[in-house]
Amino acid sequence: MTSDRRAAPSRALPRAFAAAALFCTVALFAAPPARAQVEIKLGHVGEPGSIFQISADEYAKRVNAALAGKAKVVVFGSSQLGGDKEMLQKVKLGTLDMVVPSTVMSSEVDLFGIFEMPYLVKDRAHMGRIEKELFWPRLSPEAEKKGLKVLAVWENGFRHITNSKRPISTPADLKGIKLRVPEGKWRVKMFQAYGANPSPMKFSELFTALQTGVMDGQENPFTQIYSAKLQEVQKYLSLSGHVYTPAYLIVGARQWASLPPDVRKVLEDTAKETQAFVYDVAARDDTALLAKLKQAGMQVNEVDQNAFVAASKPIYEEFGKEVPGAKELIDRAVALRQ
Repeated sequence: MTSDRRAAPSRALPRAFAAAALFCTVALFAAPPARAQVEIKLGHVGEPGSIFQISADEYAKRVNAALAGKAKVVVFGSSQLGGDKEMLQKVKLGTLDMVVPSTVMSSEVDLFGIFEMPYLVKDRAHMGRIEKELFWPRLSPEAEKKGLKVLAVWENGFRHITNSKRPISTPADLKGIKLRVPEGKWRVKMFQAYGANPSPMKFSELFTALQTGVMDGQENPFTQIYSAKLQEVQKYLSLSGHVYTPAYLIVGARQWASLPPDVRKVLEDTAKETQAFVYDVAARDDTALLAKLKQAGMQVNEVDQNAFVAASKPIYEEFGKEVPGAKELIDRAVALRQ
């Protein structure tokens, strides 16, 4: 009798441990740990005040409000994460999440060279039709083949020529000018055809190159000229408007696939919604920044656009022959003018 009563507590202990274990298991499944916030790094080369910086910051603000802690876009401007080519490579490798390139995309995907053709894009309304009819059906899939997913088309802008030597009115005035251009072969070919001596160079190196005389001039939209303070080292601004360059919000396909579906939807939808904001800012800058550049002492002149258009014909011919499908795209883009 005594031995039976002493054994009772020993049988009760395993039951107590089992109950406790069951409680812990139920609690574990009932209250899973919160998912850690995903940090999404977005890089660009723009200086403070540039359209790149304004666009990227506005996008990050909208995304971060919508995702409310699930993920956070963190912006790194002023080439902090490298030049355009370096950042694109990082995006493809998965060591950087997002980037806002422009001209350099023509070196990654041949058909993007269509936006390097002089005087092709008439205005933003024309660009909108090109985006709808040509960009998304034809160019975007080509970028994805290279591991680059385009979320939205934003803007860099209409490009103009600055230099420290003389006003540029015709292509002949560019003869002998050492001109910095972005890292895209068609821009190099264009200015070679115009008679300049173009050299590709990172944007982050441009101010010093102009200041020291390594380069005489460069070509960029007003937003890049003013925000990088190029007016401090350039005397002449020639309103050539020779190329309209879009900008693209791009994410690496590898990183994109790793993000939760709800996060991907917010990132993509917000990217496209931000375009209207970008265009509004860019349109205002067309007038406001030109006035500021004049106030800063730059000598501004118009160019003989017909002379530049005539000098551009060999570039169209070479691009059409060298890149499969290019001539068809050019013809369709021209047909979309109104």
